[in-house]
Amino acid sequence: MAGRYDVNQLLTDARSRIVRYSPTQLQQASAEGILVIDTRSQADRQREGTIPGSIPVPLSVLLWRLDPEAEATNPRLNDLHEAKVIVCADGYSSSWAAATLADLGFSAIGDLDGGFHAWAAEGLPVVAAD
Repeated sequence: MAGRYDVNQLLTDARSRIVRYSPTQLQQASAEGILVIDTRSQADRQREGTIPGSIPVPLSVLLWRLDPEAEATNPRLNDLHEAKVIVCADGYSSSWAAATLADLGFSAIGDLDGGFHAWAAEGLPVVAAD
């Protein structure tokens, strides 16, 4: 039997398969039209605000909204080749989510290194959640 993977190894593996954006890189990419998908809870978005232009999609339904073959797919989000960046609070669950989307065939998928909290800590724009 092979040795046990630990959570850090799983995270390293996930991150090796995606693009990781720094907050300033994401700010530039967002200005150029990349889709930013915020997987934080509605309560977190209401309390902390959001990245301007980001699209809220709860982590619990992310795969079903983005997979073009899923019954609950969102046509605005399901293009396998359109660049997308997944954002969570601190940049952990977004890495796994982005890697899973890469496994589903998304060719230009990444996440925000440090998550929303890194974005806010750099003093980048934050807007009230809708």
